[in-house]
Amino acid sequence: MTKETKQSSAPPQATQPDKVCGESCEKKTKAKPFPMGPNPSIDDEVRYANVVFLNAVIPLLKPIIAEKPELAAAFKGKDGVVQISCLTPAGTSIDGRPERYATHLIIHGANVTPKLGAHPLPNVEIEFPSPEKFNDFFKGKVNLPKIRGGLGNPGLLVATVKSLLAMSSLLGATEAPKTEGDRKLLTKCMFYLLTTGMSQLNKAGHPGVHAWTDPSPDRVYAYAVDGHPELGAYIRIKAGKSKAFRGEYTRSAAFFTMRFDSVTSALGTLLQTDDLLDAQASGRMSMEGSPEYGAELGALMMAVGDYAK
Repeated sequence: MTKETKQSSAPPQATQPDKVCGESCEKKTKAKPFPMGPNPSIDDEVRYANVVFLNAVIPLLKPIIAEKPELAAAFKGKDGVVQISCLTPAGTSIDGRPERYATHLIIHGANVTPKLGAHPLPNVEIEFPSPEKFNDFFKGKVNLPKIRGGLGNPGLLVATVKSLLAMSSLLGATEAPKTEGDRKLLTKCMFYLLTTGMSQLNKAGHPGVHAWTDPSPDRVYAYAVDGHPELGAYIRIKAGKSKAFRGEYTRSAAFFTMRFDSVTSALGTLLQTDDLLDAQASGRMSMEGSPEYGAELGALMMAVGDYAK
């Protein structure tokens, strides 16, 4: 099980992979103010989309690179830090550089670790001039960013761009991919995106998500596919706080679980190619918990999806 990617505003230190989760597991530190919280210099809706793309979508590069041999090969023998950012006065300044929102990737060959926040000295930076231009690019519009360090590190840049294109192709699917591997990967990535997206929007002060977490006792909402515990993800909420995790929730029964009988059934619901009522009636999808909580979770899923489109 892996917690959602943590915020970082200092040079990264190497972390040891956890034998259970397989991701970097860092010691808990005192909570810091969320760096992408409300700010009068940026429109809230623009900011929420920034939060989803930077904090929930870009971190999906880790599992995608890990499960795509051609992408892992592109990073072979390469080390460094690649940062993806947009300039905004609402952001953070490090070492006197202009304020920005950012996520950076710590690269050691095919081992790619996303870190939220700006790095003081990335080897390569893909920098957008504004949050709006950044969102437009990730929504498919042509907005070319400024590339810093690309000439000195062409291998890192090419491998990163190749991975971003692969991620865009996978997440942009409107129907289930042709190969079983890609179907599983898409299901995993969408579960990760939904749980992390909801948690990050909660931290960012999104009113709809915060209204869900604020009055809640300690509860876990999970996504699961029968026979594939490695694809699962869940979010834990309590009194306005939230944390997303990767993997199957095994401590006890989750408060609510959206469960699918197969990867194909999961993608039918996630890609909205299957009839929801028919899926429930036939057992392809089940809601383990009160139906009203399923409707509430479904609305939040739609909100994350709308920002990620």
